[in-house]
Amino acid sequence: MAEPVALAALVVEAAVGWPGWLYARVGHPVGGFARLIAACERRWNRPEMPARRRRILGVVTVGLLLATAVTAGLAIEAAAARASLGWLLVVLAAAPGLAQRSLYLHVRPVASALACGDLAAARRAVGYIVGRDTARLDAPGVARAAIESLAESFCDGIVAPLFWLLVGGLPGLWAYKAINTADSLIGHREPRWRAFGWAAARTDDLLNLLPARVSGLLLCLAAGRGWRTLWHDAGNHASPNAGWPEAAMAGALGLRLAGPIAYDGAVHAKPWIGDGRPDADACDIRRALGLYVRACGLLWLIAGGVAWLR
Repeated sequence: MAEPVALAALVVEAAVGWPGWLYARVGHPVGGFARLIAACERRWNRPEMPARRRRILGVVTVGLLLATAVTAGLAIEAAAARASLGWLLVVLAAAPGLAQRSLYLHVRPVASALACGDLAAARRAVGYIVGRDTARLDAPGVARAAIESLAESFCDGIVAPLFWLLVGGLPGLWAYKAINTADSLIGHREPRWRAFGWAAARTDDLLNLLPARVSGLLLCLAAGRGWRTLWHDAGNHASPNAGWPEAAMAGALGLRLAGPIAYDGAVHAKPWIGDGRPDADACDIRRALGLYVRACGLLWLIAGGVAWLR
């Protein structure tokens, strides 16, 4: 049942997303994972604890997250199996794990602000979707940040959860979302997080291994180009996975992405991805959004094709 559910979930999420009124009333499902992670972190990541113990407790945290996500997914699927319209219940439970509409709506305001020459508004808008310092970014830096986030989130927000939905049903999708949420909250290299977040970061790397490469291939396929940059520059990233969609996006748009980035006031000398123009602008963000929409369309075809074949 996973394949037709996957296609329907993509359609539902693209059509309505996770409405603001619903978010205001019940939050988002990943918020439950975030609260569990925060509770574990407060109890088990105290600075006076030895690093080895904090690493072990980080592994326990990942285990709790996986157990929670898988149990919830199995419970919903069991309830759906007993209901006359159970497939619809599974679709509605899967749709919030996909972020096609949400990602588009978060990136588009950056392009609109830059097109109007409002750099301050563009910095605020891009600050909602990136973790780097944005206060000193110039207009091309803001545009590159938005495009990089769009490329990376194409994997994290759509391709990877869809992949794990197809592989493992609802338990697979929500297990991925739990780990990805943990990686975004605690999977960092700063001293506070390095030991406790190690398991979350490594598990997220593992779960994204195939989806990241699929994401890069889909972006190049949707653009009809970018292959050379994908093969040559996918490794120019600290993450073993994020470089694939970013390199594909850079090659497809003829841009240079990544490069030196500031976090918490410190500049990190990271390599460039791509050999095109570094001076991205609002038009480039719109081109990236168009490419993103076409790549999402390919995912619809894949989900529908797998459902038809089975």
